[in-house]
Amino acid sequence: MTESRAAVAQYVREHPGSHFSAIVDALDQATGQVQHHLSRLVRDAELERGSLYGQTHYYPPGYEQREKETLALLRRETTRALVTALLAEDERRPGALAEDLGVARSTLEYHLDRLVETGVVEKRRDDAGRVTLALERPQETALLLAEVAPTRGDRFLDRFMRLVDSLLEDAGR
Repeated sequence: MTESRAAVAQYVREHPGSHFSAIVDALDQATGQVQHHLSRLVRDAELERGSLYGQTHYYPPGYEQREKETLALLRRETTRALVTALLAEDERRPGALAEDLGVARSTLEYHLDRLVETGVVEKRRDDAGRVTLALERPQETALLLAEVAPTRGDRFLDRFMRLVDSLLEDAGR
């Protein structure tokens, strides 16, 4: 295996669930070169590829589908913060959580929808119809969260989305 290919494989092993552009940003290699190495690594079963919400993510072998989806989602700064807050307190109300995270409710719902869809978070309704959020598998989620160290690209994308969201919210006032 070439040094370049070994570097790509090592990066994905250390950062499971990274999307393609994050891998390119992290390595000193051309986009086409990274694409070629990832294709070969997937073909040779040294890495696995998965697509989630329009982004392709890469993993070392051995993760279940649910774990892959969770890792991919946890690559997002706001999602990580949301999950971390739910780990700190067993249950949270969405409005209070959005306020604590400093995000608009629409941003929180965007991330929550994906977490609910993949079975990471559960929305519970009480008799009055009020929603409470809780993690479905807190221990498993905590272990996966420990594997995720945000990349510069992940942080940039999340902060850009927050900026756009705040501008749209301000324009609506």
